Amino acid sequence: MADSKHYYELYRRSTLGGALTDTLDNLITERRIEPQLAFRILTNFDKAVSEILAEKVKSRLHFKGHLDTYRFCDDVWTFIIKDINFKLDNNNTIHADKVKIVACNTKRPGEV
Repeated sequence: MADSKHYYELYRRSTLGGALTDTLDNLITERRIEPQLAFRILTNFDKAVSEILAEKVKSRLHFKGHLDTYRFCDDVWTFIIKDINFKLDNNNTIHADKVKIVACNTKRPGEV
């Protein structure tokens, strides 16, 4: 039975998602796969990454920084935070000059 749930495509812009997209584009260009198959692969990637992150990642962190920009559109929050410090579970800290955080609802509009 086909999965009717739709997943966000934001992980396609990650390093792994970009590498997958580039590889699929090359395979399409070389006529080794059809574009429809590449679309199905990307859809499966969206689902797999979302589900694995939800199931396997149990770590927590705290962060503090200066909120530069925020936006809420289509149930997606986007934050740009500058001069940010992350404090991990093991009390290690990490500093970054600028971080972009994208936060989505686990259920998309219209889902029960």
